[in-house]
Amino acid sequence: MKKGTLAILITLCGTAFADSSSIKPGLWEIKPISQVMDGHDMTAQMAEARTRMQQTLANMPPEQRNAMMNRMPPQSPDGSMRICVSPAMAASDKPIVDPTGRCAPAKVTRNGNKSSFEFNCTTNGRTMAGKGERTVSGDSVTTRVDMTTKDAQGSHTMHTESQMKYLGSDCKGIKPLDQMAKEVQPPSR
Repeated sequence: MKKGTLAILITLCGTAFADSSSIKPGLWEIKPISQVMDGHDMTAQMAEARTRMQQTLANMPPEQRNAMMNRMPPQSPDGSMRICVSPAMAASDKPIVDPTGRCAPAKVTRNGNKSSFEFNCTTNGRTMAGKGERTVSGDSVTTRVDMTTKDAQGSHTMHTESQMKYLGSDCKGIKPLDQMAKEVQPPSR
């Protein structure tokens, strides 16, 4: 469950951190606009998965629930999540496709408040290739990503659109996304 949630989170928001003058360190809210996998709108399935996850968490003993909650960003019923952007992430000069740093964009072009990017890499036996675009407007960032993934289970295409909104410099106890990714990902060999 942790790796799946983190993969969705990275797809929704990780690629938005492209321009250090636009992205501020602190608390951001990400709201999914569109999630399409293999040509199928996944919005309803993602809502069902969130409901099941909330039910599972509610049935856990408090200690176990707290441990799980500390490893995942808080998520609301509408699918929006709050994440913390570390100063290092905000200072990055390229989109983050994989917060562990093993998969960097091959090409980034900027034109005003828009950045386009392409990536093609293999991380832990999984190939990710795609392109995206992000637009910054004040304290709001809209991101679109088209990606194909290939691994031992097969090949999948994914289209996501999300919107991020800056909430302030205080992360309110939420761990930065790059720190959470390091805690969940196995060490590289």
